[in-house]
Order: sequence, then C-alpha cells, then structure tokens
Amino acid sequence: MTLSEFDSYRPPEKPRRFGGKRKRRGVGRGGAGATDGSREMSMVPEAEFASYYDRPIVKPPPWEAPIGVYLFLGGVAGGSSLLAAGAQFSGNEKLRRNSRLAAIGAAGAGAVALIADLGRPERFLNMFRTLKVTSPMSVGSWILGAFSAGAGVAAVAEVDRMTKRRLPLGPLRKLLNLAEKPAGVASAVFAAPLAAYTGVLLSNTANPTWNAAKEDLSFVFVSSASLAAGGLGMVTTPVADAKPARMLAVAGAAAELTASELMDRRMDPVAAEPLHHGGAGAMHKWSKRLAAIGGAGAIFAGRSRAVAVVSGVALLAASALTRFAVLEAGLHSTKDPRYVIEPQKRRLEARRRAGIVDDSITTAE
Repeated sequence: MTLSEFDSYRPPEKPRRFGGKRKRRGVGRGGAGATDGSREMSMVPEAEFASYYDRPIVKPPPWEAPIGVYLFLGGVAGGSSLLAAGAQFSGNEKLRRNSRLAAIGAAGAGAVALIADLGRPERFLNMFRTLKVTSPMSVGSWILGAFSAGAGVAAVAEVDRMTKRRLPLGPLRKLLNLAEKPAGVASAVFAAPLAAYTGVLLSNTANPTWNAAKEDLSFVFVSSASLAAGGLGMVTTPVADAKPARMLAVAGAAAELTASELMDRRMDPVAAEPLHHGGAGAMHKWSKRLAAIGGAGAIFAGRSRAVAVVSGVALLAASALTRFAVLEAGLHSTKDPRYVIEPQKRRLEARRRAGIVDDSITTAE
C-alpha cells in the first residue's frame, strides 16, 4: 500500500478486526483506537496573520513626535480661547489676558510643530489653496487659520495694553479697539472645532486603532482640551481670579475620564490592544491618573497657590499624555496584520448576522 508523506504524523492505530462484534470496551466512536477519524491529529496549524513580503497591510502615516505636540497644543489653544471669551464677558481682566495670550501662543507653537513635521513651510501654506469639505485635513487647516486670526487680534490688543499703548500701531489702534471684542468671540466660535477636528482627522483613516475609536475620540480630545486650558489658567492666573479656570478643569477632567472609559469599552478589543500595552498603554494609564489627581486638586486649589500650580501642571501633563498615547497606539497598530484582519472578520460576521448579504462586502453563503 502506498503511503502519503503525511502518514508519519498519524498516531499508531490498532489493527482492524473483521467479523464478530464491532464494539468492545474502549473501541468504537470516540474511543481509543477509533478508526473513524475522530481521534486523528489536526494537520492544520493555528492561523497566523501575515502580509505579502511582511509589508504592513495598512500604510502607517509618516507622523512623529511633532504631530503629538500639535495635537496637544491645538487643544490648549481651543480651550484657552473659550476660557478667555468667558472672562471677556464676565469682566475678569487677568484671566482674559492670560488665556488670550495662551491661546495665540499655543496656536503659534502648534503651527510650528506642524510645519516641522511637514518639512517645508510652503506645504503648510498649500493647505489653504482650496477648501475641501470632505477632507478633515483641509477643513482643519481653515479652522486653524480662522481661529488664529481672531486669537491674534485679541492677543495684540492685550499686548498693547500691557505696554501702555506703546506698540507702533498709529491709526490702526482705533481699528484694533473696535475689532478686539468681535475677534475674541470669533476665536471662541472656532475653539471647539479646533479641539475636536484632530479626533475626526485620526479616526477618518484606515488605521485600525484610530478607526475603532471614531465614535468617541473627538469627545476625548475636547475634554482633554478643556482640562488642559483650565490647568494652564490655574498656573498663570492668581487664585482669586482663577475660579472659572478651576471649574473648567474639574469639568474637563470628569468628562475626559468618562469619555476615555466609554471609548475603551466600545472599541474592538483587538484594535484597542495597542492602547493598553507598551509605551502607549503606560501613557494612557498615567493620563487617567493625572487627570483624576489634577481634577481633585482643582477642587481645593481655591485656597492655595501651590496646590493650584501642582494641579494645573498635572492636568497639562494628562492632556499631553492622552494625545501621545493615542498617536503612538495608532502607529503601532499598523505594524501587526492581526490588528487589521481580526476586527474586519468580526465586522463581516456582524453584518451577516444582521442579514446584510447583498453588498460588495458580504456575499450569501
């Protein structure tokens, strides 16, 4: 009898007996020595996910640390502008001044970080050549431009007052005085979109971890922006004038902890793994801890300048770690095909169970 090359892998079998009673003790279906194949060793190894030539299935974005800085500073700028608008209408001059300067400073430094990642300044300017409403990057660039224009005018007005009207503005000073308040309001209008659009930008990609968080990532980023702006206001403003900043910090910390927990629960468990392991996992854990510590400290910071500063720094660190954790987790998720294939298979099965079998994604069995 001719044997296959795979027969060497088969377990030894007892010789067959013909005639007589078929069943004996230990012989029969499922018993030792069964000959119906139920006791055969599997010849198919466990599935391993791989890609052609070990290349990533999803191309990783060419983003590095400057993008993480940009994500963080964009949130600080947006939150500070909202805080400045509230101070503008309530007559809180010190908080208004500090928040306006923080907003334009963070927006400017964020733009520098973005240009550093792009490599050449003209690439940043080219983003304003057209407005494509279906592109989060295009829309976000225009949001940043409109925000910076309003925040810049309001900041110049503050600097002019700080220098006792010594800026060489000439006849433009009257125009500046007229435009100051509308500019402050305009920057506040674009503040929330500035803080949220980066979440839309990341989750609108094929990156498995970012895409899995698309329902909650913008809420996490907006909450993170709020606690960062509140923390910065607590650091830069005297305790007596920083009550709105403390309130924003507490609300932002509570909102971020809630939104982060919801995001963790609703993400595909495999796609969420990079956010809970390695460097990204450590940053994610510490961002939650620092947000809780800073938020709790902000409640009691009304009596102590030292507590206010420590709590504010903790909140700023929490916001930065949140952005860097999400960025790092997304970049890592493109390196292993498993993070792409397993969530896709689960989504496909869910569509089939829902009876969706008539499109280009699923096919009828």
